[in-house]
Amino acid sequence: MLATIVAPSMTSMNARAAGSRHGKRALACVAGFLLIALAFGACNTREPVTAQQARVDYDILERMTRGPALDFATEVRPVLEKRCVVCHGCYDAPCQLKLSSYAGIARGASKEVVYDGGRIRAADPSRLFIDALTASQWRQRGFHPVVSEVARAPDDNLDASVMYRMLRLKQLHPQPLTGMLDPSVDVGLDREQTCPTLDEFDAYAEEHPNQGMPFALPNLAPAEYEVLVRWLADGGRVPPPPRETPELAAQIRQWEQFLNGTTTKQRLVARYVYEHLFLAHLHFGGSDPREFYTLLRSRTPPGQSVVPVATRRPYGDPGASFYYRLQRAEASVVAKDHLVYELSPARLQRYRELFVEPSFEVARLPGYESELSANPFKVFAALPVRSRYRFLLDDARFFIEGFIKGPVCRGQIALNVIEDRFWIVFFDPEAPLVGNSEYVNRLSDYLALPSELGDTMNLLRARRHYLELQNRYLEARRQVFKVTKPWPLEKAVKLLWNGAHQNPNAALTVYRHSDSASVDFGLVGADPETTWILDYPLLERIHYLLVAGFDVYGNVGHQLNTRLHMDVLRMEAEGYLLAFLPSATRKATHASWYQGIRGDEADDMPLWWMDIELVTGYRGQDPQAELYRQIEGQLENLAASPRERPCRGEVCASPERAGQLREFDRQFQRLETMKGPMLQFVPDVAFVRVELGGDEQNDLAYTLLADKSYKNVSSMFAEEKLGDRRDYAYDRQTVLPWLESAYPNFFYVVSGDDVPRFVSDYKAISSRRDYERFVAHFGVRRTNPRFWAISDWFNAHALRERPELAGLFDLNRYENR
Repeated sequence: MLATIVAPSMTSMNARAAGSRHGKRALACVAGFLLIALAFGACNTREPVTAQQARVDYDILERMTRGPALDFATEVRPVLEKRCVVCHGCYDAPCQLKLSSYAGIARGASKEVVYDGGRIRAADPSRLFIDALTASQWRQRGFHPVVSEVARAPDDNLDASVMYRMLRLKQLHPQPLTGMLDPSVDVGLDREQTCPTLDEFDAYAEEHPNQGMPFALPNLAPAEYEVLVRWLADGGRVPPPPRETPELAAQIRQWEQFLNGTTTKQRLVARYVYEHLFLAHLHFGGSDPREFYTLLRSRTPPGQSVVPVATRRPYGDPGASFYYRLQRAEASVVAKDHLVYELSPARLQRYRELFVEPSFEVARLPGYESELSANPFKVFAALPVRSRYRFLLDDARFFIEGFIKGPVCRGQIALNVIEDRFWIVFFDPEAPLVGNSEYVNRLSDYLALPSELGDTMNLLRARRHYLELQNRYLEARRQVFKVTKPWPLEKAVKLLWNGAHQNPNAALTVYRHSDSASVDFGLVGADPETTWILDYPLLERIHYLLVAGFDVYGNVGHQLNTRLHMDVLRMEAEGYLLAFLPSATRKATHASWYQGIRGDEADDMPLWWMDIELVTGYRGQDPQAELYRQIEGQLENLAASPRERPCRGEVCASPERAGQLREFDRQFQRLETMKGPMLQFVPDVAFVRVELGGDEQNDLAYTLLADKSYKNVSSMFAEEKLGDRRDYAYDRQTVLPWLESAYPNFFYVVSGDDVPRFVSDYKAISSRRDYERFVAHFGVRRTNPRFWAISDWFNAHALRERPELAGLFDLNRYENR
């Protein structure tokens, strides 16, 4: 510690060794030496800060020797979650350093990036809890430690901790408390990462003195810093993860018994369930709202410790002997990958209704050859299509969230091929042919997906091949429907699933926020430009293309093939909407979706029905709006979002307060009238806190979503050339009285009395300068001393609103505005 504290940028291996030998005596000596130097007026301008920090760290270690050990669950973990996991909790965590679990802390950091859209060869997967299970195994894979790995004296543990040095570097070089960060501090998601090992840290600190942790965010409070220093000085130890609670043990045994049945029918059903739930955070109804489990394949049977089967994809060959197991999730819950799926006795009975009680035979189990296993229509041909489709519809939001919250979620894979906001509805399982097993199985050869190719660089050939299969599939559908007479509009919309007017999954809204997205129940916001209508083959293909079949570690060929095929699936989903519209308006509507560069890409999919009247009975001048009203009528109460603002405490104390809330909602709804180019100056996702005074739990939260308009969403290589794709005149804004998105781009705070001014000033923004003036009054910049308190409030508010569904918001996309 001697050299580290005196001059962190000059530490040598010899100095560290000396510090380790002398321990706390050396720490006391250097602290005293520095205090004497300060008394005599040392001339080094950095020395006073260094000396002061030496005294702080020395006092922390002194208190550590006198006080009781920290409790990890109640003292350490909350600080880690609120200050560290908010940036280091997911696939895109800087340096792959995931601090959300002991496994992630022990694994440490890596110089290899997960998201690399240009790699020629696939990378080796580095999934926590799967690809390696011990620190030594991760060291063999190139990860380096960030905490002390050998039990040492407290000061030596600090000396051996990259994490401590990062925290201390920030203490030595605190960031400004006002204004924007210096432009030299790159906060972009794709910034070049520097991931120093212990031996490299001094050079890193010399070159990047303003890049300590928390990176580009305010310093830790003294009490928070002390908690983490004491924890790291104690070796960064974490207690073993908790086991399942006794109340759930019986349910877990029941589920594992169901999933490990021995008949061919039971084994095929279990495979289908696993390949759809492998990313889920499974929650047992009625249990602790923050207790979750994962479903995995294990070498060991129920009753023994889990030994995961590590395959690149969930349908990879697991070998001859394996078992489906439920394991308690260890990591802190982050919103980005929190995919909640409810388990209960009622759910198990539903599975029996869908897959056990129907009479069908499974003559033999399918294999795991890549050409077969990547095509669910062949693998699960023996399972009734209607049962498979109802399984997906029961929790359609979960399965749509899969391609948003799974590894595919970032960048040019799926999300920049969708609109900023659109609706999703579904064909009814009882509609003609939708649930017909013979019909779907007959077309299974045409429903193959490019994930069966694995990593390939033959992009053009692959694209032509799968487009040809898609066109054959559409031609086969044409042969079935060509003799169908036009349907009246009122009858046609009854082909859509209405969830028996009880299941909210019948209507969904997707919001895209640049390279992330979120999903909500109901048809939220103004009429969108497009809507997806999905049937079973389309919903299943989306899952197997973007979730089960997508490999975030794959090469550029795999990623581009996935991206190109998602274009095809999106166009098919949008095509079903067009099919409901009058033939006279289809071409103009379709053309408006594919303007500009690559607009001719839609011509790759011949729409045979473009000039054929399929639905009649339109009365107004805006058929698409009329269709939307008919869809809302078919869905009845499910068309509206079911998420209403919770009413608690003082907020509900009087009719006057209730009226005040209605007025706030009315004021914020005025922002939905904003349209056009002015929205280019505001963030994609902004969280607003309205402070009412008194108990902060009564404060209100809103989300402002900028819905950007595009001439087309088929361009893969022009993300930076937004002028080629953007259609600024049609930008609009959606306002939600709740928190939406896992990645806020900016925070605003406004007092209740100031809401009218907030709304008026926001609506008046017409330039970057206007926006900067607005931020100066209402914005929470990265330098704001209240930043952490406000971030904590948003996380706590989300948890109060949705105890099971909430997760920590990720700050990696927080902008320097």
